[in-house]
Amino acid sequence: MNDTTIAYLAGGCFWCTEAMFQRLKGVNSVVSGYMGGEIKNPAYREICTGRTGHAEAIQLSYEPSIISYKSLLHVFFATHDPTTLNQQGNDKGTQYRSAIFYVNEYQKLTAEEVIKELQTTTFDSPIVTEVVAEVPFYSAEEEHQNYYNQHIEQMYCSYVINPKLAKLKQSFSHLLL
Repeated sequence: MNDTTIAYLAGGCFWCTEAMFQRLKGVNSVVSGYMGGEIKNPAYREICTGRTGHAEAIQLSYEPSIISYKSLLHVFFATHDPTTLNQQGNDKGTQYRSAIFYVNEYQKLTAEEVIKELQTTTFDSPIVTEVVAEVPFYSAEEEHQNYYNQHIEQMYCSYVINPKLAKLKQSFSHLLL
């Protein structure tokens, strides 16, 4: 295996974000979980209240020699709405906020650069994505891992995730497995 790097992204529902990044070349693993809150080892039922401060996030391990961090961020920004504060579609609350948890200065600077670029070229409304230093990541319960692939027929997957996957295929076919 080549050298791998970790990235943390929160783009609303982690089922959606996980499904996007599982399909990219150079991404070795994607884990759904929680970041940015005040309590240790939160459970999904606590996250859903919006009172813990955590965001639904993913931890991904990727190979920079195959896919760049910048490419990951372009996929991230194209597959969720970074201009809505604490909301993605019908999912509302701080747990659905848009955030990048950087692990080093390179990731921080790259995130800021991509946001600046997309703000002038792609988005009319202000990008509200948080760019914050890595904090503890807590893996979500087993039933939330690999969710889309195990529940493709579920209505949420059909109505919310499938259109995002179609956009991914249309815009980023060169990055797909």
